[in-house]
Amino acid sequence: MKENKYDQEVFFQKYSGMLRSQMGLAGAGEWRELQKLLPDFAGKRVLDLGCGYGWHCRYALEQGAASVLGTDLSEKMLEQARARNSGDGIIYRRAAMEDLDFPAGSFDVALSSLAFHYVRDFTPLAENIFCWLTDGGAFVFSVEHPVFTAQGSQEWFYGENGEIMHFPVDNYYIEGVRDAVFLGERVKKYHRTLTTYLDTLLRSGFRLERVVEPPPPEDMLDLPGMRDELRRPMMLLVSARKISD
Repeated sequence: MKENKYDQEVFFQKYSGMLRSQMGLAGAGEWRELQKLLPDFAGKRVLDLGCGYGWHCRYALEQGAASVLGTDLSEKMLEQARARNSGDGIIYRRAAMEDLDFPAGSFDVALSSLAFHYVRDFTPLAENIFCWLTDGGAFVFSVEHPVFTAQGSQEWFYGENGEIMHFPVDNYYIEGVRDAVFLGERVKKYHRTLTTYLDTLLRSGFRLERVVEPPPPEDMLDLPGMRDELRRPMMLLVSARKISD
């Protein structure tokens, strides 16, 4: 079984207190930019990898998706998804995304929100997603930005008086596992470069459509710590499409 930090009670309770957990998409700083990348869902078969609370699953259904399959390794996440974001046409399944297997052309849209940095090997997953999508299918995802994951700790560097000095970036080209700190807990994540993310998609057969490094929205800058998010990129948003020759 892959590492499943989100089913640990202390960590999950901390995650449950986050703004995005309480408010859903409206509490996610990147949502407004991510929403612009999403395709037309009308009549589409949708796969959400690492669906968490299922916010994107419900959004896809509300936009007319024919069916939505949300997968996640965490049973606690799926319990919340079923309680908050269930609906006719949505199915939730517990599984590591690396272990999934579907017939070719099973989906018209593949989504993933802030989950791929928990995956050790991105290349085979990208190749699988390409296979699972129908010709012309859309692939949209968000991940933690490579600048954010490079050094590992994901902590600011503070001065003697506790003021933020800078955000450390180190070992950028050395890809692999990182011992990160998230919500005060140690969490295993995987760093890969921007080139690896994008070139892997191209080599897998995808056509890139948009690449976005979203700053926090203006109306969220007064939230604690949010204005500091203007100092370095935290997230990377990508949209791509399967175009077969």
